[in-house]
Amino acid sequence: MYRYIFTLLLLNTLAFLASAQTNTDSLGNKIRRYGSYAPVIKEKVYHPDSAHKPYKAVIRSLFLPGLGQVYNRHWWKVPVIYSGIGLLGSSIVYNQKYYNENLALSRLLQDRANNTDPSLVQSPNHKLYLQYKTQYELYVKNNVSVSQAQNAFENHRRNRDLSIFGLATVWAINVIDAYIDAKFIHSFSVDNNLTLNPVSAVDKRAIYVGNNRASYNLGLKVTFTLQ
Repeated sequence: MYRYIFTLLLLNTLAFLASAQTNTDSLGNKIRRYGSYAPVIKEKVYHPDSAHKPYKAVIRSLFLPGLGQVYNRHWWKVPVIYSGIGLLGSSIVYNQKYYNENLALSRLLQDRANNTDPSLVQSPNHKLYLQYKTQYELYVKNNVSVSQAQNAFENHRRNRDLSIFGLATVWAINVIDAYIDAKFIHSFSVDNNLTLNPVSAVDKRAIYVGNNRASYNLGLKVTFTLQ
């Protein structure tokens, strides 16, 4: 009786060990096959595009703002560029309009100060009077002086010139941006070999301040590696 029980226990033990060995081999095969249970991450590598020409982006942006950005496939920059151009363009139109108006009114007010009625046909500024009759009469009613009208058109002229300069600046930035983006696409690659190496440093040259106390300069050095 005990012999049979011992035999059954022995057979169960051997079966358990065989099963554990099988599981261990299966796990080992999985480890050998896949290396680990972590998901496999594919390495992204961006290679330069030798067919992408920076000078083509520059020419396009010079001819039409935003066209170089379209060539570089940076579509989102186009609304930004035209928003700036639109605001500056509207400022130029606005200030030019009121510069002309206040310049004409200052001449009409000057004629009035010289006892010359600009409403008369023989007046040299009669055409300006007909064009700006409503504004002129309003200025006369409010006792606006010649110097005030001159200051007004000078302010509008300055704002107009600043807006023109801003428009030229936006146009130039648009060209430079298109060139830089195209240059990166053409000549540089960005991949997982891009490294950032920050290193702290202490300037060992002591700077002595009051009571001969030494002061040291702390610094941080950052090294980028592009390949």
